[in-house]
Amino acid sequence: MRHLGLALRLAAFGLLAAFLLAPARFAPLFAPFTEYGAPPIYDQGSLLGLALAHLATVFAATLASSLVAVLLGVLVTRPAGKEFLPLSRALVNFGQTFPPVAVLAIAVPLVGFGEAPTLIALFAYGLLPVFENTIAGLESCPPAVLEAAAGMGMSGRERLVGVELPLALPLILEGVRLSLVVNIGTATIGSTVAAKGLGEVIIAGLLSNNTAFILQGGLVTGLMAILLYDAMAAVERRILVAARLG
Repeated sequence: MRHLGLALRLAAFGLLAAFLLAPARFAPLFAPFTEYGAPPIYDQGSLLGLALAHLATVFAATLASSLVAVLLGVLVTRPAGKEFLPLSRALVNFGQTFPPVAVLAIAVPLVGFGEAPTLIALFAYGLLPVFENTIAGLESCPPAVLEAAAGMGMSGRERLVGVELPLALPLILEGVRLSLVVNIGTATIGSTVAAKGLGEVIIAGLLSNNTAFILQGGLVTGLMAILLYDAMAAVERRILVAARLG
């Protein structure tokens, strides 16, 4: 079963790579979804370039939101920062309370069109899972372990870095993985404000009533999300094994 799962992942990755590198070869598959002689393959830009731009935006936003969320999670679990928990939770919930489209509408007048408003929307949308998982991970550290660390003479900072964060790491990484995968799909809306990404393909399909374009944008986005989810899970396992061995 494990080998079958690996084979399916490799096949999905190979299919995605083949399509992005040579999309014209797949034209016969998408031709039935076109009408009136419309092109079966998106021809208004490079699909590979759009996919890479899409990933770059998502990775940048996820990295920024993860760093901020972990720092906030650490702050509100310290005695001196507990009073800021309600305010911090309200701030990170902003991205989930307001749809990304609404965040884009607010951001565009402030920063203009392009990548910037999309990064802001994805940043806000990705804070909550990492923040909540950081708090859950830090608060789940066994009191006996913390008492033993204190008994060894470790300072609060040393306990945080050497004991609490390593124990909370599985939950933190799970939050980062969720944030990353959710933003892969959410990033498609960035094309409504002229950000480069796979949303361009979907929007072009909607505007021209070309189902083939819509399918291409949706399938590539979905495959990337699935493959990244699995890749992140594998990275998590390796990091945790290395942490235990260390």
